[in-house]
Amino acid sequence: TILPAIILLFIAFPSLRLLYLLDEINEPLVTLKTIGHQWYWSYEYSDFMNIEFDSYMIPTNELNINNFRLLDVDNRVILPMNSQIRILVTAADVIHSWTIPAFGVKVDGTPGRLNQTNFFINRPGLFYGQCSEICGANHSFMPIVIESIPTNFFIKWIMNYSNSLDDWKQVM
Repeated sequence: TILPAIILLFIAFPSLRLLYLLDEINEPLVTLKTIGHQWYWSYEYSDFMNIEFDSYMIPTNELNINNFRLLDVDNRVILPMNSQIRILVTAADVIHSWTIPAFGVKVDGTPGRLNQTNFFINRPGLFYGQCSEICGANHSFMPIVIESIPTNFFIKWIMNYSNSLDDWKQVM
């Protein structure tokens, strides 16, 4: 009985170290808050003057030739590549699950609870995901699209988005 216990200890210690390192969040560049609603996602870039928007699936009759049916959204999440990203996930009504298979990220959004994880995007491109929780009749119509761009373009996007919000507020 001692030999199997020693073998298990040799397996457990490296695994515990890896779990600790995976949970460590090393000064993220961007914090993205995601709120699951029925049947769309809301996003908040709270680090940058409270930029907020909703992301709905594009209906089939409004798709362009280069869009994916049931996977494309009207407002994509723009994130910088080669930087640490922290994501906070919650839900407003029922349990949702924010999932991007290409990143290996799946975070459950539960009403009244704030879950967090981090990930690192190391290449530019579009990354698709969906709600992977059975949160109602239309849960399969909650796509997620992440657009990863270089950091300098991300800063320009944030500046343009902030300026357009200021212009809109002045009109109101």
